[in-house]
Amino acid sequence: MSEKKSSILTNTIVMLVVTFVAVAGLAVVYQVTKEPIAQAEAKAKAAVYASVFAEADSFTEVENAEALIENSKAAIENAELGDCSVNEVLFAEGKSGEALGYVIAATSPNGYGGDIQIAVGISDEGIITGFNVISNNETAGLGSKCTNDDFTAQFEGKIADTLRYTKTGAVADNEIDAISGATRTTNAVTQAVNTAIVFYQECFCEEITVMIECNAENVEGE
Repeated sequence: MSEKKSSILTNTIVMLVVTFVAVAGLAVVYQVTKEPIAQAEAKAKAAVYASVFAEADSFTEVENAEALIENSKAAIENAELGDCSVNEVLFAEGKSGEALGYVIAATSPNGYGGDIQIAVGISDEGIITGFNVISNNETAGLGSKCTNDDFTAQFEGKIADTLRYTKTGAVADNEIDAISGATRTTNAVTQAVNTAIVFYQECFCEEITVMIECNAENVEGE
């Protein structure tokens, strides 16, 4: 009996040592790889930002971004987008440092594979300069088509007002064509884009209550 207890104790100690070594090894690997991973993610995100505002020469953080994001939550909630969120907002600047508009990153948790994070460029005139997907876990060959050029290109040039998707062919200025066979993905993308638009309306558009009029006046003044 004593030998059996001794064997159990020995095996328990061995398992604890192996577990400790494994955890320590994982911790070391994490420390070694987290910085390169973070750098790769930052580089990929910067590429997306550049793609949605091609005229910009640089992007700088908005100093009071956190406060703006917090203060816009009520408007986002009122737009029935309460489970979506704004992640980041940057100034888009020209070669001489002049302000051209904004790049806004937002996330919808309602994709088929979970979170879909997007970026939208919006000019000072209230026009969408571009759209792209930062990250997604959608089904290959279906929802993953949200990154395809023929889908992302639909957003450029539209007035930054609430958008909707259609399965029958976009005809209105505020419509985009849904991805065939991926309605849930399309819906999540549209939610994220509209979250960014509501944030823009709330924080940067002077005529928040009538967005179309605000943008129409700006466009006519060009």
